Amino acid sequence: MKRRSFVGLVAAASVSSFAGCVPSGGSDLPDLVWGRRGLSDGRFLKPRAITIDDDDQLYIVDTTGRIQVFNADGQFLRVWETPETANGRPTGMSFQAARHRGTGSSGTGSSRLLVADTHYYRMLAYARDGELLVEQQIGGTAGHLPGQFAFVTDAVSDDRGNVYIGEYNASDRIQKFDSEGNFLIQWGGTGDTPGKFLRPQSLVIRDDVMWVADACNHRIQRFDLSEETPRLIDVWGGPGTLPGQFYYPYDLALASDGSIIVVEYKNNRIQRLDPDGKPIASWGSPGFEPGMLNQPWGVVVDSQDRVHILDSNNHRVQRIELPA
Repeated sequence: MKRRSFVGLVAAASVSSFAGCVPSGGSDLPDLVWGRRGLSDGRFLKPRAITIDDDDQLYIVDTTGRIQVFNADGQFLRVWETPETANGRPTGMSFQAARHRGTGSSGTGSSRLLVADTHYYRMLAYARDGELLVEQQIGGTAGHLPGQFAFVTDAVSDDRGNVYIGEYNASDRIQKFDSEGNFLIQWGGTGDTPGKFLRPQSLVIRDDVMWVADACNHRIQRFDLSEETPRLIDVWGGPGTLPGQFYYPYDLALASDGSIIVVEYKNNRIQRLDPDGKPIASWGSPGFEPGMLNQPWGVVVDSQDRVHILDSNNHRVQRIELPA
């Protein structure tokens, strides 16, 4: 199998817009495809979220409520299940490193996995071995007051140990909590004007900047977190299929050079944008063969700048390489 760099494989109308951005020598295939539909270890039923730890281990949750862990080559390592699944399954996960945590009851020990337990209105916390850290849960009550949630989409942390939790369905906001789980502030609200959200599906933070995949507004919003009240920096995109446009952006990941990777559920592609939002390249097209995607939900970038794509309705993961 040929290996594939991050090159354009989109509709002909879009490919020409990427002239000069497609690396030379790239092939049309990913360098690794793994997983298939099923209930046994290493198989998936519509995986919904993916994250990665400092050892390049991949954590994937699917619609069975299982969280499976793999190495970066797709080798199965371990599995556990979320506590409840009758109402629905998680749709967001991230890792909070131990060095980015506070010093109190929720700030000791090793890194922890933050899980957006969407339909149970809460964030769950796990140790890397799957131990549920019950006392570190945030939320659990449906509502619109501080500390209550609608449907939780994602949970991420900053370098000071603060946790940010996104939600949709009536609230469409982001709430911020300190390292002990105490509510601090909230922002957003339902709407399409800058600073408002329609399903803030994915959150990513680096150096006091947050990127938000504002999924049903088909755009990305950036916020400055350096002050007490987050400040909107800019808004990227809008609905469409051209470079720099989006159709349900569902997940975000950052590469080592500061470029951002966006997975688009409805466009069946991922895009790479520079730190200021300028499109660099695109990958993917609708379908079932390697190099094609079927309603992808998630993406992560490992320590070698390899992009792992959660090809959800194909029940698999595809891996591609970013060019140097």
